[in-house]
Amino acid sequence: MITSRQNQKIKRIKQLTSQTKFRKKENAYVVEGIRLLEEALQADQIPEQVLYTPDLDQRGQTLVKLFQNRQVACELAAPDVLNAASDTENSQGIMAVFPIDPLPLPTRNNLVLIADEIRDPGNLGTLMRSSLAAGVDLILLSPGTVDLYSPKVIRAGMGAHFRLPALAASWEEIPQITSGLVLYLADMNQGKSCWDTDLSGPVGIILGGEARGPGDKARELAKHSIHIPMNTHSESLNAAAAGAVLLFEIRRQRFLRD
Repeated sequence: MITSRQNQKIKRIKQLTSQTKFRKKENAYVVEGIRLLEEALQADQIPEQVLYTPDLDQRGQTLVKLFQNRQVACELAAPDVLNAASDTENSQGIMAVFPIDPLPLPTRNNLVLIADEIRDPGNLGTLMRSSLAAGVDLILLSPGTVDLYSPKVIRAGMGAHFRLPALAASWEEIPQITSGLVLYLADMNQGKSCWDTDLSGPVGIILGGEARGPGDKARELAKHSIHIPMNTHSESLNAAAAGAVLLFEIRRQRFLRD
């Protein structure tokens, strides 16, 4: 059992949870909690190592055995030690280190979401969750967007990382990846209503960040703008809410078309 906070495995996990640069250097990230690790296993995503506490419940112990059956190194750690490595105030009793191994890009894209400088990790993670539910093929992260493997993004994504291809891309790469799609800029004050726009074909939605909306590069790339009609006394929706509305409007239109 690991009983020291100075253990090299614990120190590495702490750096992985707290430092974007270290995650990129190590090409690894951390996932915490039983539910997320069950999602990983169901998606056949296998970690490099698992750490867990002796008081882990039966559901968690079953999960550990399943990982052990997959030849994953699983090791006990004292609760206070795992807490020290956790990104949350109190560890959930189990965490794992995964290699950063992006899912293959789809051979054909019918719906792509481009997250433009979305800096709030909760918003990005929630967008990923909504995107998976709405049938998005690929998420692209423009420069300035929060790290895809930030612990808060992982938690908010609720397992979407294991099933939805996502890629950080430059503004030089994004036009190549989205070739053949009609790109729409989500803008609260511009363009047609999303209810009155035909979004049933192959499309890409560019969704801007929380503070200032879409950036200049996004506006240069998109040829069309759409907005979500709202009560005149309402403030703008946050990125996660706006993205969910738009993506499920696209799904609604495609359902009606089919």
